[in-house]
Amino acid sequence: MQPANLMLLVIVCIAVAYGLGYARSRSLAMPMGGIRHLKSLPFYYGARAALWCGIPALIVLALWAAFQGKVIQLLVIGSLPPELVPEGEGRASLLLSQISNVASGALPPGFVEAPVAEAAERLKSLRAQSRLYMTVLVVAVAVLAGFLGWLRIRPTLNARSQVETTLKWIFFACAALAILTTVGIVFSVAFETIRFFQKISFFEFFFGTQWSPQTALRADQVAAEGAFGMVPLFTGTLLISAIAMVVAVPVGLLSAIYLSEYANKRVRGIFKPLLEMLAGIPTVVYGFFAALTVAPFISDFAASFGIDASSQSALAAGGVMGIMIIPFVSSLSDDVINAVPQNLRDGSLALGATQSETMKKVIFPAALPGIMGGVLLAVSRAIGETMIVVMAAGLAANLTANPLESVTTVTVQIVTLLTGDQEFDSAKTLAAFALGAMLFVATLLLNVLALKIVRKYREQYD
Repeated sequence: MQPANLMLLVIVCIAVAYGLGYARSRSLAMPMGGIRHLKSLPFYYGARAALWCGIPALIVLALWAAFQGKVIQLLVIGSLPPELVPEGEGRASLLLSQISNVASGALPPGFVEAPVAEAAERLKSLRAQSRLYMTVLVVAVAVLAGFLGWLRIRPTLNARSQVETTLKWIFFACAALAILTTVGIVFSVAFETIRFFQKISFFEFFFGTQWSPQTALRADQVAAEGAFGMVPLFTGTLLISAIAMVVAVPVGLLSAIYLSEYANKRVRGIFKPLLEMLAGIPTVVYGFFAALTVAPFISDFAASFGIDASSQSALAAGGVMGIMIIPFVSSLSDDVINAVPQNLRDGSLALGATQSETMKKVIFPAALPGIMGGVLLAVSRAIGETMIVVMAAGLAANLTANPLESVTTVTVQIVTLLTGDQEFDSAKTLAAFALGAMLFVATLLLNVLALKIVRKYREQYD
């Protein structure tokens, strides 16, 4: 059984355990004169039985799902002949990818060596056995633990205290998991970045003006030496993001001001949902629109003035990206402006200020921290966008500030470097982690700067 289906089965077991625990608590209370003689309400007895059933089963399911892939890979690699056993981590990754492709049917067995085809069959067999054992073990744990929880129900049991304590630790575990996930991401990127800088110098990466990460993966391959200067990538990222923000921030902010302060209820009820529909359009649709409509229009329009413009340009990608992130700015700014207390508006108008003066002098300063949060969200969305850039701006790493030329961004190059079968011992693949680390640092610095600006303005307003 697949983990998703098994999860649904565990949820069903949890519901059954809750019902049985609830019924048992009421049946034990009836001879005593009713549920008022129970230490807790029947709900808590049912919830306690459900927790007993669900927590051990979900822990077993999570651990099995986390480690089964690695264990199966080790067993598959161990079954290979000695001459095919890979030496390095990168070669092992490539071989396992090939075996997985054969096992999934993406690669015919006739295109690989016989031991690799046999390893693919063993991989499918081990996966099937793993799913069977996982299903049996998880269901057995859920049933046994739920039965024990049901059996231990007593009228004198303080089920409410136990349930609340358990839920408190579950909430704590979820919060800790979120923090540990963030720390794990940071350290995993940092370790791979250190490995990259052991192969490529700091000076070349930070100050190099050429980006061409084409290197040989094996000693018998012929390839270019590669150039790993990140300056063209960050220049393209900043150029496209700047164009997007020039489009999104004024339009989004002014539309939020109009909808929140000037539009009547009927107009607001029509235009606000229409504006927020832009956020639900898939990015690939924006990419098609940019590549098939906006980019040719910009190229033809520039040519009519005798200006040379590329068929894929930063202006096309940034403009369409700005349209895409207008709802992020508009919706959040609208919510923040509406959250400003009404007594501030009434006091300003009572003192003789006009509606526009109230907006500029009172409402906007009070809503500025929230507006800055919306703008930061929009900037992060623009920096992390990939599909529009690929389709409208291209993959060329050009060092230019001309918005009519083709450029690329950091995220596009990360996707390009990590697409397909890669060996994680090469500088070409490790460069993706270095770019990710630099993008993380740049975003962190941007957030720190924005917080300082907001804090300074808030002090002036207070």
